[in-house]
Amino acid sequence: MPAITVPDITVLPRIAEPNPAVAHQRSVRSLTTAPHGLEGEGFPVRRAFAGVDLADLDPFVHLDQMGEVEYAPGEPKGTPWHPHRGFETVMYMIDGTFEHQDSNGGGGAITNGDTQWMTAGAGILHIEKPPEWLVVSGGLFHGFQLWVNLPAAQKWAAPRYQDLRASEVAVASSPDGGALVRIIAGEVAGYKGPGSTYTPMTLVHATLSPGARLTLPWRADHNALVYAMAGLGSVGAEARPIATGQLAVFGPGDALTVAASQAQESRSPNLDLLILGGRPIREPVAWMGPFVMNTREEVIQAVADYQAGRLGSIPAVTAVHNAPTTVVESGRQASGERTSAPRP
Repeated sequence: MPAITVPDITVLPRIAEPNPAVAHQRSVRSLTTAPHGLEGEGFPVRRAFAGVDLADLDPFVHLDQMGEVEYAPGEPKGTPWHPHRGFETVMYMIDGTFEHQDSNGGGGAITNGDTQWMTAGAGILHIEKPPEWLVVSGGLFHGFQLWVNLPAAQKWAAPRYQDLRASEVAVASSPDGGALVRIIAGEVAGYKGPGSTYTPMTLVHATLSPGARLTLPWRADHNALVYAMAGLGSVGAEARPIATGQLAVFGPGDALTVAASQAQESRSPNLDLLILGGRPIREPVAWMGPFVMNTREEVIQAVADYQAGRLGSIPAVTAVHNAPTTVVESGRQASGERTSAPRP
């Protein structure tokens, strides 16, 4: 699991542990196991947020762990052209290579530790796919796609695209030197990631060696979620066990603790965690397929605008080879509309 690594973790700056006398440790509110599914043209995913109330996830609405899978030659898959409106998509690649192109002119390839951050805003079309050379050769594929909601006032923002290289990510270690902390967006203990976000949030990838422990200061006005992408460990003030494919939702507080078990599986020598949180938007959510809006009427309008070609055009150089998809085929929750009212 490469992402970004360092040859000597002991030379990194260390995140000071919050003062236990004044820090309010967060406890685990719920622990769920992600079911398996297929996305796009058929690549395997774990639906990390399945079964969790949107009010607990706010400002996030969706998280897929893509892979980890070793493709044979000819097997790598992506997604066809499809629309989005009303939120931001974040693609974090751990292993492998993925290409992005959108109707706003954004795009590029990401690999080990890179991130693509696309603000759909008022509307955009895009495609995500492995490069042709990878389709021919096959290879490892592992990453995440996160959907970050936008508040009503920013759902109509102009689309934008950020290409974040692994070398730009802020890196630090735990006081015991046993955890590598990569800060992709937001700020942790004064260390700031390169991602620019409309919705205040923090996104961290932490790798803990067997027996290591990590306590992070965490903004009290943000929620806190921890997803185990690989390995065994514990989370929260009560040291609740967590394993690969499980999501912990935390209660209130200003610090959170995670730890790696001393004994790990041979396939996962370390505990790898995606740690994220953001300031809840607390607005109604109307979500159908690739559109995340505030009302049913806005979703219906988004579908109409897409069908009328008002969300953008596929560049001519790719239009012949990549036909646009239908709205039902293109997004998560495609089986119907999902709505949620904000928690009081």
